[in-house]
Amino acid sequence: MDTILVIGSNSPTGASFCAHALGIGFKVIATSRSKELHDVFLPYKWKDAKGLTFEKVDLNYNMDVLEGLIMSHRPKYILNFASQGMVAQSWENPTHWMQTNVVATTALLEVLRNLDFLKRYIHFTTPEVYGSTLDWISENRIYAPSTPYALSRAAGDMAVALWTKTYNLPIIMTRSANVYGEGQQLYRIIPRTFICCLTGQKLQLQGGGMSSRTFIHFDDVSRALMLICEQGNNGEDYHIWSKKTILIRDIVAKVCESVNVKIEDVVEIVDDRLGKDQAYLLDSKKITVELGWQAQVSLDEGLKRCANWFQRNFDVISALPQIYQHKP
Repeated sequence: MDTILVIGSNSPTGASFCAHALGIGFKVIATSRSKELHDVFLPYKWKDAKGLTFEKVDLNYNMDVLEGLIMSHRPKYILNFASQGMVAQSWENPTHWMQTNVVATTALLEVLRNLDFLKRYIHFTTPEVYGSTLDWISENRIYAPSTPYALSRAAGDMAVALWTKTYNLPIIMTRSANVYGEGQQLYRIIPRTFICCLTGQKLQLQGGGMSSRTFIHFDDVSRALMLICEQGNNGEDYHIWSKKTILIRDIVAKVCESVNVKIEDVVEIVDDRLGKDQAYLLDSKKITVELGWQAQVSLDEGLKRCANWFQRNFDVISALPQIYQHKP
C-alpha cells in the first residue's frame, strides 16, 4: 500500500483529497497545524477512515517533526495545501503570511531536496498570483499580485520554481478555481450564504458581488490532483479550472434559490475589499489534453449537494464558529 503525505489536511481541499486517496487504496498521513476539525468538516471521516493517521504539525515551528514523519513513512507523494489563506486579513498582519507562505515553504523545500524516494511533490497554490486577468491565460510564471496574500504566494511559488530547477526536484505546481463543496469553512461565500438564508442573518456582499469567478467542486479537484501525481510532468504548472464563469452575485442568487429564499432578503451591499481582483481567467487546456481530465460535478449539482449537507448537519453547524479566526 503506497503512502501519501497530505500537509494542511484541515483545509477543505486537503481533507477532501484525503478522502479521495483513501477511497482508491492509499495509506494517508495527514498533518495540520491545528488539531483535527469537527468531523462535519472532514470528508475522510464520513466513511471508513481506516488507513489515515493524523499528526498535529505546524510548518512554522515543527519542521523537524515533519521531516521525521517523512523519513519514517517514506511517502510516494506529498501534497501541500497549507498556507495562510485569507486575503482581506493579510493587510492586517502581512508578516504572518510571509512567514508561512514564504519562509516555511522554503524550509520545506530544503527537506524535500534530500529525499531519494519521493516520486512527486504537489504544491497547491492560487490564481491570485497572476492578479486580475483580462483574458484567458495559460500556465505561466508572470506574477502581478495585488494583496499581501497574493504576494506571499507568488514569492513562495518563485522559491518552489527555483528549488525545482536548481536541484531537479520532482515538483509540480497547481492552481485551482474557487473550490467549494460539502465541508467548506463556514466563512466562505457559498457556506456563508447558506447560513444567512437559513438563519435570517444578513450577507455582506462586497462591491455588490460584481467580480467574476469560476467555482469547482472538491471532488473534481481531488481527481485532478491524483492524475497530476501519477501522470504529470515534473517542473510544470497545471491549472485546474473551468471556463464557466459566474458573478459572485449570481452564485449567491443560486444558493438563495436552492433554499427558496429571495436574494433581496439576504444581501447587504458593502464596499469592495482592498486590492480585490475583478476576474481570474485561467485556461486548463494542459490538464485536459495531456491527462484527460474534465470537471464532472456541475455547479447546480454541487450546490444541491451543499444544500443537503447543510440541512443534514444544520444543528451541528449552527453551533460552530462561523467567522475566520486568525492564527499567526
